[in-house]
Amino acid sequence: MAVTFSELHTGEGLKALESHLAGKTYVSGDVISKDDIKVFAAVPSKPGAEFPNAARWYETVAAAVASRFPGKGVGVNLPGAGSAPAAAAPGAEAAKDDDDDDLDLFGDETEEDKKAADERAAAKASAKKKESGKSSVLMDVKPWDDETDMKKLEEAVRSVQMEGLTWGASKLVPVGYGIKKMTIMLTIVDDLVSVDSLIEDHLQEAPINEYVQSCDIVAFNKI
Repeated sequence: MAVTFSELHTGEGLKALESHLAGKTYVSGDVISKDDIKVFAAVPSKPGAEFPNAARWYETVAAAVASRFPGKGVGVNLPGAGSAPAAAAPGAEAAKDDDDDDLDLFGDETEEDKKAADERAAAKASAKKKESGKSSVLMDVKPWDDETDMKKLEEAVRSVQMEGLTWGASKLVPVGYGIKKMTIMLTIVDDLVSVDSLIEDHLQEAPINEYVQSCDIVAFNKI
């Protein structure tokens, strides 16, 4: 059943609102609704201490409206807002009700709202990637035997390209029996590149494993 309030700019009107809000947080139900917004608009200012329920409700609704509309207002004047309203013209009340139906401060998000939210989330994710830490890695890459073409081995290793991976300097180091290993530097973005995945899914898979027998991490340092 609809609740009727009148002359909320007067003490008598606020007294009725005070009585209605006893034991309640909102005008209708347990969550804020259009009813609260309509009544809030009719109360010119926060009720005094003699109306504790109405004052608490007013602050709650004011906070909800402020969070929905965070822009800083400069104030407006509405002549006659503090006096009793004049008689409404024929059809004016119906028009007001129609306007109230269109006012949905807490309705579902529109497609534009969702698109803007998605864009903000993507921007934050991109910023997080840019701020992600980096690591410097020193890796030993070992050939199958002394007949492995080390130049082609290096070309095969450097052919692995992915976002967040940068290959650095390399050199050949003798390990015995005519066999040399390649020691190579690389820099990775921690959130984008896993060294274990780099080795297992790329360096030790065909066709690179034609030259690479194994890989070992010699040093791993955060930059």
